[in-house]
This record gives sequence, C-alpha cells and structure tokens, in this order.
Amino acid sequence: MGDTLTRFDRYLLSQLMVLFGFFALVLVSILWINKAVRMFDKLIGDGQPAWVFLEFTALTLPSVIGGMLPIAAFAAAVYVVHRLSSESELTVIQASGYSPLRLSRAVLVFGVIVALMMSLLAHMLIPGSLSQLRLRESEISRNVAAQLLSDGEFLHPAPGITFYIREITPEGELRDVFLSDRRDPDKSITYTSSRAYLVADGAGSRLVMVSGLAQNIHHGDARLFTTHFDDFSYDITSLLSRSGFNLNKLAFASTVELLRDPGAVAERTGASPGAAMTELHGRFTAALMCVVAALIGFCTLLVGAYSRLGIWRQVLVAFALLVGIKVAESASFGPVMANAALWPLLYLPALSGLGLALALLWLAHNPAVMARLGSGFRRKRLEAAA
Repeated sequence: MGDTLTRFDRYLLSQLMVLFGFFALVLVSILWINKAVRMFDKLIGDGQPAWVFLEFTALTLPSVIGGMLPIAAFAAAVYVVHRLSSESELTVIQASGYSPLRLSRAVLVFGVIVALMMSLLAHMLIPGSLSQLRLRESEISRNVAAQLLSDGEFLHPAPGITFYIREITPEGELRDVFLSDRRDPDKSITYTSSRAYLVADGAGSRLVMVSGLAQNIHHGDARLFTTHFDDFSYDITSLLSRSGFNLNKLAFASTVELLRDPGAVAERTGASPGAAMTELHGRFTAALMCVVAALIGFCTLLVGAYSRLGIWRQVLVAFALLVGIKVAESASFGPVMANAALWPLLYLPALSGLGLALALLWLAHNPAVMARLGSGFRRKRLEAAA
C-alpha cells in the first residue's frame, strides 16, 4: 500500500509540474511579448541594433517570470483537481483510503518546488538582471554615436527635441547641424551651425557648435530673437542619459546586503527604511505566496470534488479567495512603508492563506459539516425569498 501511495504522489506531482510549465509558458509569453513590443519601439527607434533589443528583453525575463509563478501554480492546481474529479480518479483514490490531508501532500511538495524557483528568482536572478539592465542602459545612453551620429535623418532623442546632421566627416566633424528645443511651452529655441563637434568630459557630453545662429521664439508675444555666435556649447547629457524603464534602485540590492544593513541600503538608494524592509521581506513572502496559491486552488476544489455540476463555482470561489489574499498583501505594504518596524505584517496575508487552506482541508475531511452549512444556507435563501 505504501508503494501505491508513493506512486500516486509521483503521478499527481508530475501532472502538477507539467501543467505548471504549460501555464507558466503561456502567461510569461503573453506578458513578455507585451513588454518586448514597447521596448522594441524605444530601442529600434533610437537606432540600436537588433542584438541590443534581444539582450534587453532577455534581461527583463526573470522579473516577468517571477510575477507569473504564483498564478501558474494556482492554475495548475485548479486544473489538475478539476480533471481528476471529472474523470472520477479523485473519487476512486479517496475511496481507497486517501484523506484530504494525505492528498494535499503532493500539492504541498509542488508548492515548495515552485517556492524554491521563486526564491532563486527573487534573491538572485531578478536583482542581478535588473542591475545588468540598468548598467547596459547607462552604457547605451552614453553611446553618443548610437543616439545622435546619424547623418541625413531627423532624430528625436527626447520629447520636444529634434536633431539633424547633413554630413559626418571621417574626422568626426558634424556639418550643417540643426537642433530644435521645444521643451519649454513658453518658448522654443532653434540652433543652426555650419560645423559642430561632440565632446565628452567628466560632467557629461556636450555639442559644440561653430559659426551658427540661435533663434529664440517667445510664444506669448510672438517675438523672435536671433543671436549669431562663433561657438556655442549645448549640454546633451540629459538627452543621452534618460531612463526609459523607470527602475526602482532598491530592486538592485542583494538580499544579503538588505539583511545586513537595510538602513544603509535605504540611505544609499534614497528610499525610506520602510521601502527597504518591504523590498527585503517581499522577496520571502513572494515564495510563500506560491505555496499558498497552490494549496488554495487545490483545497477549494477538493471541498466540492463530489459535485461535478458545481465544480466551476468552486473554481470561482478559489479565484476569489486568491484575489482576496493578494489584495490583503498589497494592503500590508502601506503600514510597513510608513513604519519599518511593522514588517511582520507582510507575512500576515501568506499565513492567513495557509490557515484558510487548512480550514478548507478540514471541511473536505468533514463533509457532514459542509452539508449542514449548505442546507442552512439554502434554507435561509428560501426564507428570504418567501
């Protein structure tokens, strides 16, 4: 009998892992393609080669996977129980002596495996990939040739900026340069010069224009001011170093660093101590939520496993429970952000989810209690209708 039970555990676990892989692949592909399309427009529009686009999309993949793992675990658990119930396998195995608690053992192992995957992502791969992404973004932003050195083409390196070069000589001289700055709504400035040079110094990058004209238009009174100059320096550092990904610097810090001195990390990144504690403990609660999602999906459907007609109602209830836990998890961020000492609140939603899963297992183990609850609910409905 022990060998039979072990074989069933392996069978259930294999089903969970296969479906988990399928749902994770589908969900990650959908979200990743959505991100990749936006990134493609930005990078290719800035003149970057295709391999840079592939590198950037690969670096965003760990964070996309991390966001999808709990959902994929939940979907796999729900689908497996639904299929076992519809094919009467669950009824047969329960008739052979399996208790709901015993059935949940394979699901718990499955949840722990997914939690280990999430831990690897949260503590190592996601911070590392985000750090590398920011580093590569900074390198490309400083690559002036990739952003501005494109002759014969009107470029828009930033909103309100238009840049044009007629010709670039082999010596690096820019000829017939046009630069329009319309970022100020009250005025616009247009620079034209016969020659220009891009110069990098310790403070950033500058465009040095020679023998040119500056036209300053004030929109309020529609007046035009012109200035001829022999040489003029225009700071283009802000155009080249803009960040298109808006990454949170706390996400770059390693878990060891946050554990050792979260206050120092918060000070270095300009974040509050509460934000540092939220980032640190959020990495641990993310793994716990994978276990909770798998158990909630399994246990909720196990309560209604004998009712084939009502299985979709159980699916909706399981989804509503998971959404409620995620809402509670989001609500716990606010107090911790305001007061770092309240960080244990971050674990409350995950612990509540585990307690809810145990309560559902108890109801599945005591169908008489569930029947009484159902009959009482139906009686109240009839009385209300009457």
